[in-house]
Amino acid sequence: MKKILIATGNKGKLKDLNFFLKDLEIEILSLKDLNLIQDVKEDGKTYKENSEKKALYFAKLTSLPTIADDGGIEIDALGGKPGVDSKYWAKNEDAIIEKLKKIAENLSENNRRAVFRVVITLALPDGKVFSTEDKIEGIIVKNEYTKRIEGFPYRSFFYLPNIKKYYHENELTNDELRVYNHRYKAIQKIKEIIKKEIINA
Repeated sequence: MKKILIATGNKGKLKDLNFFLKDLEIEILSLKDLNLIQDVKEDGKTYKENSEKKALYFAKLTSLPTIADDGGIEIDALGGKPGVDSKYWAKNEDAIIEKLKKIAENLSENNRRAVFRVVITLALPDGKVFSTEDKIEGIIVKNEYTKRIEGFPYRSFFYLPNIKKYYHENELTNDELRVYNHRYKAIQKIKEIIKKEIINA
């Protein structure tokens, strides 16, 4: 069975991507499986730059097809911030939540729109790169969801008005995840490329 590496140190992302790719006839490896750490500096100006940089780095390092992603949340009232700096908006996830809690309390009720964006990249050891992207729109609410998801601090305040639920795995059904999970939607576009470039190559 052919192999593919998921290049992330984020447990939440790894869990999501493993779940979304499990229907493919391919062995999925993590950085931990290879005793590697995610030490690529994410200094790109766009999600795509960071995603491609990580995927290419580990594809060349391991000689394995590699999937990496980068994304963030863009809050209208903050001029689209934190955006590409979402991961580094504060020193850790607890600090991010505390910062977001203060912002959520003070946002105007008619200016709470926010967007999650993600770019997923598949890089091959020969240097070929394929990237897809998707997004999900929602609002920032005042009340934090009671249970946090490790790796996804922003979801504690991100609400989907269309279905009146938090963007949280404990809230959403599998069918709703397929409709509203921005990472799921982006990975579906990569799957056909995986089949063509890896599984059936």
